[in-house]
Amino acid sequence: MRELLQYEYSRSLKQIADFLEITHAAKDALVTGISLDSQKIDAGDLFVALQGAKTHGIHFMNQAIAAGAAAILTDESGYAIAREQLGAKAHAPLILVTKNLRGALGPLSAWFYGAPTHDLRLYGVTGTNGKTTVAYLLDHIWRENKRQSALMGTVETKIGQERFPSVRTTVEAPDLQALLATFSERHIANVVMEVSSHALALHRVDGTRFAAVGFTNLSQDHLDFHGDMDSYYRAKKRLFTLSFAESAMINVDSEWGARLYAEASIPALDLSLTNRKSAWHLVDYSATTPSGMNFSVRGPNGVLLDVSTPLVGEYNVANALMAIALAVDSGIDPLSAAAALSTAQGAPGRLERVAHPEGVHVLIDYAHSSDAIERVLAAVRANLPGRVIGILGCGGDRDPGKRPLMGAALAQGCDIAIFTSDNPRSESASAIIEQMGPKRFTNVTVEIERKVAIERALELAIKGDVVLILGKGHETGQEINGTIHPFDDREIAQELIGKRK
Repeated sequence: MRELLQYEYSRSLKQIADFLEITHAAKDALVTGISLDSQKIDAGDLFVALQGAKTHGIHFMNQAIAAGAAAILTDESGYAIAREQLGAKAHAPLILVTKNLRGALGPLSAWFYGAPTHDLRLYGVTGTNGKTTVAYLLDHIWRENKRQSALMGTVETKIGQERFPSVRTTVEAPDLQALLATFSERHIANVVMEVSSHALALHRVDGTRFAAVGFTNLSQDHLDFHGDMDSYYRAKKRLFTLSFAESAMINVDSEWGARLYAEASIPALDLSLTNRKSAWHLVDYSATTPSGMNFSVRGPNGVLLDVSTPLVGEYNVANALMAIALAVDSGIDPLSAAAALSTAQGAPGRLERVAHPEGVHVLIDYAHSSDAIERVLAAVRANLPGRVIGILGCGGDRDPGKRPLMGAALAQGCDIAIFTSDNPRSESASAIIEQMGPKRFTNVTVEIERKVAIERALELAIKGDVVLILGKGHETGQEINGTIHPFDDREIAQELIGKRK
């Protein structure tokens, strides 16, 4: 995303070495950018060679040098590999070596791009579910109140009216700091950012300062990476320290939220849908309709807000409450923050509707944990009286322990459940489905091909029924054996509905 920058940033190799507190090379060089991707190196860049999940980045050193890298920054294991490859060649590139390269890269990138968060009011949102919706709601509140804003997250990066699709929820440190510098250059003072547990564990946001951070919830997910729930929690907890943020908003309706509120080392306000002693809490939740819901919340100093929004589901009450709390922290009048939600549409791929001419409710949602599936099904049941026909798969090369939990959540919450493929990646789609446990339930059928599963659900649906397509949400591709094939649940559903007409 450095192409968005208006100004050139540069540091000498000696300055970089001094910042890292390492012995600098005898020969100096001017560095004009930082990149972890050897395929995206511009002349003058510092190529950062990290240990990856499968291989060390130093193996791509030659490509980076050929592209014009000014120098290479790596760790001790990368340096050992480099020296073995280069031997005593006289034209060996300048190589800097530092310990804890992951931990150093964030602060280095922030310094290189002029510490951009010092000029921004940056808000971070973390949690298993709700990050994306909260970010979109906060961005919407700012825009409705005539504030220029930017958003970074799972779906996209939004800069004013420009939009760029996201590859991951939280980008690597050099790209993150370059984006933040872009916002600063454009005088976009209000920025909201989804912060993933991976990013916190891998130090991508180190060196970033947040005005405030929000915690939505925590449920089983990403254990293929973190190992267990406590490690997952501790990764999230890093954000709620003085190293990152000045203050926090914490939803305490889960045991993890209550624990975080008790353990956070920065000033925090608690949010709750059930505890009226919390600083921000739900006062009244009216019955919802297919067109939305109404509720009242109370905030600090007794402020009472009536909220009307097109969103549905109790979990979206929690998301709206978090967005309002963060907006008020940013200086938005509470009444204006609540009023803005009357026109909020939420995030792409979150209970997103696909029109059906015969009165079938076709909804697309990103839910890909048992907790998220249960929440979405509860929202649908509370608002739409027809049968629920659910479609779900589980991602390959991800936590296999949640597959039976997801399968059970769908089967128990639907009238008809169809297990199918999601992003099988390097795994067998049929083996993943078998782990979801279709044989445990009498209302489950299996259609391995996702398009066939969607077609089957539409064939079964009659007027008033709900076809709920879960797992991929906003995604526009399906990853199979290393190849991403075009696949958008929304477009597929529209295509199949069109054929039925």
